[in-house]
Amino acid sequence: MPTLSFDGETHGEIVVKVRRWLASIEESPEGTLTAVEAIEQGAELTKDALRIIAAAAPGPVAQSELLKGLTSMGYKATDATKGALVSGLDSLEEATGGSVVRQVSKAGRRAAYEMNATIARQVLKSLRGG
Repeated sequence: MPTLSFDGETHGEIVVKVRRWLASIEESPEGTLTAVEAIEQGAELTKDALRIIAAAAPGPVAQSELLKGLTSMGYKATDATKGALVSGLDSLEEATGGSVVRQVSKAGRRAAYEMNATIARQVLKSLRGG
């Protein structure tokens, strides 16, 4: 019988991992992230960095209440920021039917294309010596 398990130190970490797994099942073009996925991944990277910094501290410092408190505050601030951003995006999407998020995404792709075309012209120009 197939099984699926998720490891985490807190309930919140497990919930994030389950959500990420569920989102990965949905069809989306490879290499693209939704805004919420990008926010969640950024938050997880920040938490990972906090864990690495805390683990790198010398023994007495790592066990100090100060470092534990700062690490906990970092986790809470990261989670609060992530929650506020995701909530804001959800509200924006709900209010506009998702049109603003789609327009921003299209504008971003268009800007990247235009930038690439401009850079290509400059490269060609420099190769031609003009």
